Amino acid sequence: MTRLANIINIVNLRDVIDILIVAVLIYFVLKLIRNTRAEQVFKGVLLILLFIKISQFFQLYTVNWVFSRFINDGIVAIIVLFQPEIRRGLQYLGLTSNIKNNFGQNKKVVPESVEEIISAVGSLARQKIGALIVIENQVGLSEVIETGTEINGKVSSGLLINIFIPNTPLHDGAVIIKGSQIKAAACFLPLSDNQKISKLLGTRHRAGIGISEKSDCLSIMVSEENGSISTAQNGVISRYLDLETLETKLMELYSPDFLTNPLISKMRGKNEED
Repeated sequence: MTRLANIINIVNLRDVIDILIVAVLIYFVLKLIRNTRAEQVFKGVLLILLFIKISQFFQLYTVNWVFSRFINDGIVAIIVLFQPEIRRGLQYLGLTSNIKNNFGQNKKVVPESVEEIISAVGSLARQKIGALIVIENQVGLSEVIETGTEINGKVSSGLLINIFIPNTPLHDGAVIIKGSQIKAAACFLPLSDNQKISKLLGTRHRAGIGISEKSDCLSIMVSEENGSISTAQNGVISRYLDLETLETKLMELYSPDFLTNPLISKMRGKNEED
């Protein structure tokens, strides 16, 4: 009890705040690299640090020197290799409240935009027309938009369907949507290099996953082979979705308040149990 009392006396409010800040930073770093290639490297670095401590304890000086040099010299290599993940993290840090409120400025636009996207995806799926739609969230996609043809038109089912009609000028590539606007079409997306992705998935799905690894967007893919609907978020793909599930995902993105609806929460809980 005496030792505990001494520790309490030594620790002040500043120390508590200091520890909490570090804990929060570690939490967000782990959340950021989850389900990415950086996650495995992070585990490897932790393992090397453990070996360094073990070698110090057993006085294995050569082993300690090798692992220490690896950590010191490997920092630069890690920065170069994982530039996309680092960039993504800096983008998150640079977010402002103005960006977060973009979708909430006009409450009437939210259900209308979702309805138009759902209608278009449903029609494309029934006709087995391949499509790739990316909905920007908080992390901007300006560089991706610049690779395509700028449209800046209101989100509408007819426009989305016409864009993806085979053999039309803009059908090959991704459509980028921001809020209630179709920003661009025929955009080029980075392909995911995740080795765990099914070999059955083609370029369209890999592109949808790839852009979701580099931003917090929602990617919607429609297969031209079987008309199945898939989505990707944070590098994780969800396949064979129905329109009701897709609508829920869109409402989560466009209107976070949607999740507080008791009826929706009950439905989500029931689905998770099933």
